[in-house]
Amino acid sequence: MRPERTQSQYFRLLESLAERHRCGYTPGMKTAVSIPDDIFEGAEQLARKTKRSRSRLFSDALKEYLARHTPDSVTEAMDKACAQLGEGKDEFVSSTTRLILKRTEW
Repeated sequence: MRPERTQSQYFRLLESLAERHRCGYTPGMKTAVSIPDDIFEGAEQLARKTKRSRSRLFSDALKEYLARHTPDSVTEAMDKACAQLGEGKDEFVSSTTRLILKRTEW
């Protein structure tokens, strides 16, 4: 026979279950996207080969894509590093770096 639970114990249990449900099995936003079958199959194979979940694979791929297509963030990071080292912002270096990054395939 199980011991009786108090109302506060039930509330704590419900809060605990709600917290687990809210987080899901992965943190972050869930979304549905449509991709061609061949890309999906390639992703499946790569996920198995690298022992990652599809969610992790797609998240990593999107993170890399965003990094490649936001060169200004790279420039800003470099400018911040130079500022921390005591170097002033050099417009020539910034514009040249930006041009090189745009031409470079990552």
